[in-house]
Amino acid sequence: MSSYLAPPVSVVIPVKNEERYLEASVDGVLNQGYPGPMEIILVIAPSTDRTAQIAQELADRHEHIRVIDNPDGTTPKALNLGVAASRYDIIVRVDAHGELGPEYITTAVELLERTGAANVGGIMDAKGRTPFEQAVAVAYTSKLGLGSSAFHQGDAPEGPAETVFLGVFRKADLEAVGGFCPEFDRAQDWELNYRLRQSGRQVWFSPNLRVTYRPRSTVTALAKQFFRTGKWRREVMRRHHDSVSLRYLAAPIAVTGIVTGTAFGIVGIVRAAQGKPWLKRWPLIGWAAPLGYAGIIGLGSAAMKREMDPGVRARLPLVLAVMHMSWGAGFLVGLGERSED
Repeated sequence: MSSYLAPPVSVVIPVKNEERYLEASVDGVLNQGYPGPMEIILVIAPSTDRTAQIAQELADRHEHIRVIDNPDGTTPKALNLGVAASRYDIIVRVDAHGELGPEYITTAVELLERTGAANVGGIMDAKGRTPFEQAVAVAYTSKLGLGSSAFHQGDAPEGPAETVFLGVFRKADLEAVGGFCPEFDRAQDWELNYRLRQSGRQVWFSPNLRVTYRPRSTVTALAKQFFRTGKWRREVMRRHHDSVSLRYLAAPIAVTGIVTGTAFGIVGIVRAAQGKPWLKRWPLIGWAAPLGYAGIIGLGSAAMKREMDPGVRARLPLVLAVMHMSWGAGFLVGLGERSED
């Protein structure tokens, strides 16, 4: 793509509590070498770290970086604010928790022009730094974890898709379907792509588009992330009934089976301790559910044909269990009668 033909782009980055990753994320955009005009809009939510200060320092150093406030703090509202403030007709969504691959923007713009799609996106390339983060990254891209989607696995061919990671959009298409739904604090990408497809527009996946994603670094942070994701996935399915899929029900079914089985198992142990006859101890069979699940993720982690350090492989069963159980519990709990801030 020659410089005089490259259309201008607006890069929108929602930011909250990202002092650890924000500068690297912005550097990834600045180092793209995109041959056309580009602006970067940092949409800053109220944060408890140095995020706002770092964002302003970046804007002071680079004239094409702007900072706007997102007082409500949620991602969809940040994205809508960024789109509304953008000057250009192509919107590049970037996550402050990730880094764009080489020539990501140039490749995405070429795909938009070639395919006529409303949104193009690619692979969520999870990469950790610590052994725990690396185990989370493996789980993200494994079929035992979250790897059923093309943007997790990256092994699907280029073409129309149900959804993609992040995305590069035509602003007119975003506005035509009402932008990001402000009520979806999670799953807003999937929900938007659903509405784009329902309107007759196309979402396009390409394995040539790759974004490095930095996973959560602690068990607590991972559990909170997946608990909230599960809650919002249930909300997507509640509002859009034709999006119901068995793969989304696997985790809540597993949680229900494990909790029920454990409860029965405890009853069986109590009866055994009381000297009840074997026929009275039948609830002991309930332990088959949690022990069977533990066996599946343990053996699955050990047998996974992937290069990883022993410390990463040792942490993988824990990571998988946290992801599955948190997601499933969140799905079962749901949002109730109110949405989260």
